[in-house]
Amino acid sequence: MNTPHAPEPRRFAPTTGLPGLDAVLSGVAPGDNIVWQIQSLEDYRALVLPYAAAARKQQRRLIYFRFAAHPALIADGDGAEIHTPRPEDGFDAFVDQVHSVIEAAGPETLYIFDCLSDLADAWQSDRMLGNFFRLTCPRLFDLDTVTYFGVLRNRHARAGMDVITDTTQYLLDVFRCRDRLYIRPIKVQHRSAAVMNLIHAWEAGDRFRPVADSGTVAEILAGSGWPGLEDEHIRSHWQQLFDAARTVSALRSAGAPDTAAEAQWFARFARLLFPEESGLQRLIARYLTLDDLLAVRARMIGIGTIGGKAAGMLLARAVLRRDAPTLLSRLEAHDSFYVGTEVFDTFFVHNGLWWVRRRQREADGFLQGLDGEDGARARILSGRFPAATLRQFEAMLDYFGEWPFIVRSSSRLEDRYGNAFAGQYDSVFCVNQGSREQRLADLLAAVRQVYASTLSEPALRYRQRRGLLDEHEQMALLIMRVSGTAGGRYFHPHAAGVGLSVNPYPWNPRIDMKAGVVRLVAGLGTRAVDRADDDYTRLVALNAPELRPETNFGAIARHAQRRMDTLDLQRNEVVAGPFTELVNGQADFPVELFTTREADDRPPFLTFDGLIARTDVVGDLRTVLATLHAAYAHPVEIEFALNFVSDASYRINLLQCRPMQVRSVEGVAEVEPPADAQRLLTARGAVIGPGRVIRPDRVIYVRPSAFGALNQAQRLAVTRVIGRLNARSGAHCVLMLGPGRWGSRDPFLGIPVVFSEINHVAALCEIVAMHDNLVPDVSLGTHFLNELIEADLLYFALFPKLAGNEVDEAAILRWPNQLAALLPADGEWAGIVHVADLEPGVLTLYADANGQRLTVTVSAGQLDGVPEQGGA
Repeated sequence: MNTPHAPEPRRFAPTTGLPGLDAVLSGVAPGDNIVWQIQSLEDYRALVLPYAAAARKQQRRLIYFRFAAHPALIADGDGAEIHTPRPEDGFDAFVDQVHSVIEAAGPETLYIFDCLSDLADAWQSDRMLGNFFRLTCPRLFDLDTVTYFGVLRNRHARAGMDVITDTTQYLLDVFRCRDRLYIRPIKVQHRSAAVMNLIHAWEAGDRFRPVADSGTVAEILAGSGWPGLEDEHIRSHWQQLFDAARTVSALRSAGAPDTAAEAQWFARFARLLFPEESGLQRLIARYLTLDDLLAVRARMIGIGTIGGKAAGMLLARAVLRRDAPTLLSRLEAHDSFYVGTEVFDTFFVHNGLWWVRRRQREADGFLQGLDGEDGARARILSGRFPAATLRQFEAMLDYFGEWPFIVRSSSRLEDRYGNAFAGQYDSVFCVNQGSREQRLADLLAAVRQVYASTLSEPALRYRQRRGLLDEHEQMALLIMRVSGTAGGRYFHPHAAGVGLSVNPYPWNPRIDMKAGVVRLVAGLGTRAVDRADDDYTRLVALNAPELRPETNFGAIARHAQRRMDTLDLQRNEVVAGPFTELVNGQADFPVELFTTREADDRPPFLTFDGLIARTDVVGDLRTVLATLHAAYAHPVEIEFALNFVSDASYRINLLQCRPMQVRSVEGVAEVEPPADAQRLLTARGAVIGPGRVIRPDRVIYVRPSAFGALNQAQRLAVTRVIGRLNARSGAHCVLMLGPGRWGSRDPFLGIPVVFSEINHVAALCEIVAMHDNLVPDVSLGTHFLNELIEADLLYFALFPKLAGNEVDEAAILRWPNQLAALLPADGEWAGIVHVADLEPGVLTLYADANGQRLTVTVSAGQLDGVPEQGGA
């Protein structure tokens, strides 16, 4: 008896639904993406309908992505699942919406997309249209799907169409001549090349007749709307928009303004160029003009937003232009270029990094795949740029010549109210010396480095802490000419610094916190914003600039800046060296204004006393900060450079402005401890952060004498132990005390934690007791301190050798050490790191920011030790 064979599974045999067209294309295969370049939607629909009918006949799953403004290609009852992703949600969200459908549908599905040209209209970018196709087409190919796309002929710039052409399997030109539809294969991948040389006329039914004679071919092409060898007449969406707006702006210059049209264009460009952050957009609408926005576009590489840092710089200058016009003669004109966020997105798409970056938005595993030879950061650093972007970079380079510039991060999330991202992303100086080829290579390396910093562990952990992992981060760039005077080997501004419109560290009762403070350095401003472990800076309280935290001349001399950062034009790099050596021979440097001598036979040292006493710099900076604070209705932080033309004449270059992250300027009224309370700790002289009362239930104490005896490797090991303790302390109110400078890069000077290793701490204390010459550098305006302020973390210093400063170490050590219970593998460090867990209410910390006093009290009977709690 014969057993019947089970029927073979039906093989997927895709078709266009037009047998004659299948023959022209040598068949349609699983994985084919077919792009129809059309003159009208009706021509696209004529091809879509038989394709959809064939899908119904074969009982194949058909998905229709309906997102465009044009009429539907097929009706609801034509057998297709209709999905409606939203281009207006933005590129990243639209990609996610489409790909989630594709992944759920799986292999051997048929697709129809609305005309893709509507995406370019929605995003105002032909290149982003190409980026979407480059991300989507390969995935559809991998899943053995067949997909129809339509795109309008002669509509899109080469930057977008070249990507589509390079990526798709089929690109077919569809056009009409004398009421007949013709199809001309432009790209038919892995098929007969012969069809690419022939135009086919669609005749009755499904017959496609090849047009073989040259005369007819020439006549058809002459009437086809072929754009010619150059596509310069195909203006990009942004070019068309800005050209139209320039026409409106010209009306004002001609004396016949169209204010309604100006307002419409301004509102549209404000959303295109700047991050959609409500506080920022309100200020932009108030202070910028349409001409300001057109000027930005004239200096822009690519398209997209220019990011938060660039927006803040432009906005601050506009505020001063309107609200403090007397300062304008003192402001150095900015000379910058802007690299739009679209360049960043395109770079990641073209280098196969989009999905790697996308995974970094997921809470699980967001740090995976970053490092190593094949990691994301290495691939970014070796990535390539599209030819059109390279041409624009070259044009900018020719504009700068060999003048130094800096490539600064300006991400979409940066410098917003509540999230400064201070120091999270790189900025890279380009000394810009050498051959044009070398200078271009250095520029591209700098851009890649800033792009790679978006996937650094500190930046991603910052986003995680701020609840921003799921935000679509896009990196724009601000490329600024470096301030300084050319002519010598070393290039730098005379001075630079950061300014805060409120002073969180009023070290003297005469200081008005609301008057602001400046942290000033000679040379490049890197020492003002990055904690320089080998040196000091000058703090200037703007209402009492002559006051200093140091109490005598010897202390002033010991804690003066001695080293300076500069650009070495011979070595083509940033260098640091002794101030006196680097400025020696610089005739333009205002040495007399910047330095003081202890005696005629002693070398000068940097005090900036002459600058403070004999120029208007302090008054001008106070006006700048007060004006910006009033406009923002919020404390602000600025970065600036300063160049002197003569003793009395100078220029201030405003480099950055952002909202300062402060909780309160007033502090807390009741911060006095009870007179009869037992003291565990008292500190006088360096309290940063609003006054408050907190009740720690965990003390992490790094013993200064024991830590000071360790070698560098051991100190680094202890630092990692602190990080692990921090990770286990999220449910506790933690008081952490340790020797030297927290966040130092040099283990000799303190504990080199990164912020993620102390982010669960409520109060952080620097004990000045590791060695005799170590004093805290009060790092106002530095990126490390910005993170402390953003996290509302109280910082204070304790000087055991000064009156009013003491800590009862013996009492802390009598409390049981929970280190081994919390971290059994780290028990060997119990002699260095002491962890005491206490019942709530045992300790109370009183911080008086105005009085610069801090006290930690202990409830009665607790200084003799407490029962072991067992760490949590």
